Amino acid sequence: MKNLTITALAIIVLALGLGMAHSPAEAGVKSLRGDVAMTEEQAPASISKPLTPPKFERSYKQQPPLVTHKTEKYQIDLKRNGCLKCHDKANYKDEDAPMAGKSHYTDASGKEGDKIYMGRYFCLQCHVPQVDAKPLVENSFQGAK
Repeated sequence: MKNLTITALAIIVLALGLGMAHSPAEAGVKSLRGDVAMTEEQAPASISKPLTPPKFERSYKQQPPLVTHKTEKYQIDLKRNGCLKCHDKANYKDEDAPMAGKSHYTDASGKEGDKIYMGRYFCLQCHVPQVDAKPLVENSFQGAK
């Protein structure tokens, strides 16, 4: 039994050692960074221009809607949320903006409140600005009809 364990361990170590002999470049793997080494700094990518309506359609049911305006200067922390200035239940009509979804006011136990549930408070985790950007990789995804 002991010899079998040592033999199995030797085979695993040998297999791992052979696999490490090849670099990703030799295997034909390409990085989105291009040919820039990890130790070098690359210039930041340009920020894509935000799209104004017409809006992108949602690709699947319950997809968070994309934001149709800039959000760079929005402050969202535990004390303030710039999104709620326009999208909160209390403000959306005066601001002529869509109200945050009812699910955003529902807590983990299913009780609906008057304030955004803190589990849904950081809007930009799910809702991102729509931009006219070149895809990083080829994509043939077709949304649900």
